[in-house]
Amino acid sequence: MNRRVRIFLIGGAAISLIGLCLFLFFYHPAKFLEVDFLNVGQGDAELIKTPYGQNILIDGGPDNKVLAELGRNLPFLERKIDLVINTHPHDDHVSGLIDVLNKYQVQRILMTAAPSNAPPFAEFLKTVAAKKTPVIILAGQEEITLGPDLILQILYPGKNDALGSDLNEDSIVAKLIYKNEEFLFTGDAGNITEAKLLAEKIDLKADVLKVGHHGSETASGLDFLRAVSPQIAVIECGANNQFGFPKPDTLWRLNKIGARIFRTDLNGTVKIKTDGARIEVKSNK
Repeated sequence: MNRRVRIFLIGGAAISLIGLCLFLFFYHPAKFLEVDFLNVGQGDAELIKTPYGQNILIDGGPDNKVLAELGRNLPFLERKIDLVINTHPHDDHVSGLIDVLNKYQVQRILMTAAPSNAPPFAEFLKTVAAKKTPVIILAGQEEITLGPDLILQILYPGKNDALGSDLNEDSIVAKLIYKNEEFLFTGDAGNITEAKLLAEKIDLKADVLKVGHHGSETASGLDFLRAVSPQIAVIECGANNQFGFPKPDTLWRLNKIGARIFRTDLNGTVKIKTDGARIEVKSNK
């Protein structure tokens, strides 16, 4: 190889290296938030993967199906969940969390003081105590900062809301805000909770709604849906479930407000990814 060719190759390599360095210096990959509405049958479980590396699980479904879903939707060697939120003590929301506690390193749990004598909830509390997992009992509306542009707002129950008369209506209602995109999680909250939120003039607007109580007729009132005005509504329910969820009236109301409807019984796990400006939806079916 002659000297001119060597100089040219060396010079070209240097320019390429400088270009790569400049590219790496100025290139900042988009940070994505992903929310996976897990297909756990007739129950609720939502996995939040933040742009800052946190894993948050809202409810765990009715049994150990949640473990297979977490295995498919978390990195292979990931065994840490930063926060588990149990919206309320019903079996179809809490039972799977027992298996989650036994397999994953759960850093803390957020729940209400709503009472229940149901055996799965008692077993959940026993497992929490055995694992010595820190528990935060919700005392009212809270705002949790997860990153510089990522906030989890606990909208309900408030500090003056009495708990225990109806566990569905005791459900934690939370809003996740990432830049310009918002997700509203409602547990099994129904018309009573919806009316309270509307009366308090809480900002319910959200791009994505986790439809309350699996699409029951006792949730997702038209006034509430209009206040949320979601682009996307996700219903978590089991295929051919004994309750007939989602109910036709609920589907009619969701269609009336123009929401795109996704259902875990028909679509499988629904994965929603956003950079804070745009939303991308994928499903397993």
